[in-house]
Amino acid sequence: MAKWVYDFGDGKADGRAEMKNLLGGKGANLAEMASIGLPVPPGFTLTTEVCTHFYQNDCQYPKELEQQVEKALNLVESRTGRKFGDSANPLLVSVRSGARASMPGMMDTVLNLGLNDVTVEALAKKSGDRRFAFDSYRRFVQMYSDVVLGIEINHFEKHLERAKEKRGVKQDCELLPEDLEKLVKSYKAVVQLELGEEFPEDPKAQLWGAVGAVFNSWMNQRAKTYRALHDIPEWWGTAVNVQAMVFGNMGNDCATGVAFTRDPSTGKNEFYGEFLVNAQGEDVVAGIRTPQELTIRARQSHGSDLPSLEEVMPNIFRELLSVRSQLETHYKDMQDIEFTIQQGKLYMLQTRNGKRTAPAALQIAVDMAKEGLITKSQALLSLKPDLIDQLLHPTLDPKAKKEIIAKGLPASPGAAGGKVVFSADEAVRRCKDGEKVILVRIETSPDDIHGLHAAEGVLTTRGGMTSHAAVVARGMGRPCVAGAGGITVDYAAAKLSVGSVTVTEGQILTIDGSTGEVMVGEVPTVPPQLSGSFGIIMQWADEVRDMKVRANAETPADARQAKEFGAEGIGLVRTEHMFFEGQRIVAMRQMILATDEADRRQALDKLLVMQREDITELFRIMDGNPVTVRLLDPPLHEFIPHTEAEMALVAKAAGVPLDRVRRRAAELQEANPMLGHRGCRLAITYPEICEMQARAIFEAAAEVGRSSKKLPVAEVMVPLVATVEELKLLKGVIEKTADAVKKEQGITFTYKIGTMIELPRAALQAG
Repeated sequence: MAKWVYDFGDGKADGRAEMKNLLGGKGANLAEMASIGLPVPPGFTLTTEVCTHFYQNDCQYPKELEQQVEKALNLVESRTGRKFGDSANPLLVSVRSGARASMPGMMDTVLNLGLNDVTVEALAKKSGDRRFAFDSYRRFVQMYSDVVLGIEINHFEKHLERAKEKRGVKQDCELLPEDLEKLVKSYKAVVQLELGEEFPEDPKAQLWGAVGAVFNSWMNQRAKTYRALHDIPEWWGTAVNVQAMVFGNMGNDCATGVAFTRDPSTGKNEFYGEFLVNAQGEDVVAGIRTPQELTIRARQSHGSDLPSLEEVMPNIFRELLSVRSQLETHYKDMQDIEFTIQQGKLYMLQTRNGKRTAPAALQIAVDMAKEGLITKSQALLSLKPDLIDQLLHPTLDPKAKKEIIAKGLPASPGAAGGKVVFSADEAVRRCKDGEKVILVRIETSPDDIHGLHAAEGVLTTRGGMTSHAAVVARGMGRPCVAGAGGITVDYAAAKLSVGSVTVTEGQILTIDGSTGEVMVGEVPTVPPQLSGSFGIIMQWADEVRDMKVRANAETPADARQAKEFGAEGIGLVRTEHMFFEGQRIVAMRQMILATDEADRRQALDKLLVMQREDITELFRIMDGNPVTVRLLDPPLHEFIPHTEAEMALVAKAAGVPLDRVRRRAAELQEANPMLGHRGCRLAITYPEICEMQARAIFEAAAEVGRSSKKLPVAEVMVPLVATVEELKLLKGVIEKTADAVKKEQGITFTYKIGTMIELPRAALQAG
């Protein structure tokens, strides 16, 4: 018989930490904490395979599941000495989600499950605290109605506010038992009014309702969006954890809190967290009451008058410190933990690897290696590349207030703010006047390159992580939010709108390319801080790596930055990016509009001077390190505009009739430009383009070779090669040009010719 349910508690567990795929992160870690002797309330986990079965079988459960849940529930009853639904000593449970990857806040939770009009009286009698019992009951009715029954929470909140107003108090915890009893009745009346049926009293019906709601929450919109943003597959599913309730709201010897074993913002080896006395877990995160600091040091540094856990419950605090040390030693990573204190006893409800900022990730990795918790290699492997990437871009000040109006894809990391502009030309104009701008487009094209360069950041309403805006912005180091579909752009009115918010040209907007958030107004940013731990990590990486690292760069600024970061050459110079600005685009268009080879060569002579200057500078900066220069890659139609007004401007600048521009634009139009007349095929049709670019590279190499101690290493990449014959043809052109330059300049230089296997046909031919 298939095993669908795994239990944990009382120092034992069916599962273990490495079973996250089956038990989800929460379930696996609860099992692990129970196994290593930590105080974990007993419970059981319905596996992710149940979720898969649920969705594959029209929301039906496996036939053995009910029996296995009943057996696991009986075990929880024996471990706690309480009985589910009992009228004298009732067991209450929590029902929580738990996917294999952490998805905080994306799915649903139900607490205090098992309460009804009978068991609440038993709870009041057993605890000797009627207020606590009915506080738990009103919380349960509200949460269950929201999560399981689908009733908007504001229906209940207004009754709660009315009760506090009537009693003349501000905090929930100040309500009297009779107030809470009345609230429960009001809440149940809401259910009757909204659904036309009574709130469910049967604890087992409540349990299966909550389990179904958690499984259903795997497919809610926020969970879908989170999965899409974090590359979490839908087929993974979620587990469901059912666990005996422990109560932080039974009085002043009770509390609930969340903590990180190290500071998640800075990485300092300091216990970091918050708690509330006489509260349940959701109170800490909901902001209903001001939470208190765990430590005296944190309380003093934050200027809080509220006593810390270290002061209020010193014995519990020492026990929590011991748990902190035990968890870090066991998991070899900074942990994010949830705990409850019930009548002076500590219980652990969750642990998981804590989310942290990029600077904190570096600091924690370095410190743990120095402390001997992990090796240097483990420290390096613990760092995700996207975290390191964040270090190289400005980020929003985490302390600043922000008004988020929309969210798109985090297409290029970093944060930027500036005045909204809707055209590349306007971006350049305002930039020249010293203004910082955010370029907002429905989508960008290569014609917008100058605007992209001038802008502090880019926002598009269409496109994805590999869209033009995203790719170019990443290459330029510009923050970019792409595909913010909730925003409507009106070019004619020079405004964008989302919901009731309208932003006109010239107003301030801030974007966060690391999260995809779009905010009204200016949100302060902080520059990248390459701390001492960054240098240490890079040094450790150098000790173990067996591969050299190059950068993509076309501009001197990018090349210098790459060199400072330790790049050992340039792996890709995209020469087409050198042709989009100022007189360069004019010469490029003259070449495209030329009617014969002589006219083309005349335009190419102008481009030769510009290209040679650029590549010369790159060779100088790289100082003997290799530089791979890719010959012209995109199809020519990308350099020609398509609107009548823009074509008229091109005709005027190039000194040709408008009809010729129209005709040439039509000739260059392609059905499939990705595999069309571009790259090596363009160079084969017009070998003079290849000659010009090869000459620019080799003349630059000769010039730098004469004046530098280290000879430049030129590598010429022929793009989009499908067959060896294409490469052979252009290799001949490049070698002939190299020989000519050597003879003219009277100097020798070394170079390589190659290609990137990037087409399926090339890969198959190469095999």
